[in-house]
Amino acid sequence: MTAASLRSRYLGDAVSTASPQQVLVMLYDRLALDLERAQTALAAGRRSDAREQVRHAQEIVFELLGSLRVDAWEGGPRLAALYNWLIAELNQAMVKQDSGRITSCLKVVEPLRDAWRQAALSLAAGTAAGTA
Repeated sequence: MTAASLRSRYLGDAVSTASPQQVLVMLYDRLALDLERAQTALAAGRRSDAREQVRHAQEIVFELLGSLRVDAWEGGPRLAALYNWLIAELNQAMVKQDSGRITSCLKVVEPLRDAWRQAALSLAAGTAAGTA
C-alpha cells in the first residue's frame, strides 16, 4: 500500500468510527483549514489553489447546511442563515480575489468550531459519567 492509500484508509476509519458530534467537529476543523489554505494561496498569487480550497470549504458548508435540522432548535434558522452567508461570501471572495472576505469567514468559523468542539467534549463527558 502506498502512503496516500494508507492515509486515506486511516481517515476513512476515523470518520466511520466517530460519533456524530466528532464528525461535526472534524468538518469544522477542515473548513477552517481550507480557509487558512485559501488565504495563503491567494496571498502567494496561486489563484487556482485558492479557488480549490474555497470550493472545498463551500462543499463543507453545503453539507453542514444540508444536515442542519432548522426546526430542531431555536438557533437553527440563524445558523442556516449564517451558512448561506458563508457560501455567498466565499463566492464573492473568489470573484473579487478578496482575502479579506476569506478572513471574515474564518473569523466566523473559528468560534463556531470551538463551540461545537466544547459541546462535543461536554456531551462525551456526560455520556462517560453516565456509564461509569
